[in-house]
Amino acid sequence: MNRPTVISVIDNEESILASIGSLVRSIGFTVRLFYSAETFVCSSSFAETICLIVDVQMPGMSGLELQALLNKSGSQIPIIFITGFAEPSIRRRAIDGGAVCMLDKPFQSDELIRCINRALVSAAKSKIFFCS
Repeated sequence: MNRPTVISVIDNEESILASIGSLVRSIGFTVRLFYSAETFVCSSSFAETICLIVDVQMPGMSGLELQALLNKSGSQIPIIFITGFAEPSIRRRAIDGGAVCMLDKPFQSDELIRCINRALVSAAKSKIFFCS
């Protein structure tokens, strides 16, 4: 039996989590929502996640710090960044770190869906999909 296709979303804003969670569920995925990067890393969902949607700036560990941690650990989870602070240096750092996409808040649903599709192609190439 195949493991669930989990997309994890990390953002400290409840309204953002709710709207992205609803969108991800509406296109047929299991979604896990987290208010902090630390909570995600310590969760059981970490091992099931095939795509990560994460805010750049959050209290505690930032999205970029999470990306660096995941890269250091050898994780190949594709990351989609969302941000309200699209400074060129932040965008460059995210993309250089391997981000699939970076979306500026507010963004359109179809933009996020395109990024999710790109991330899933990336995950398939990296053999992120699991089978039991």
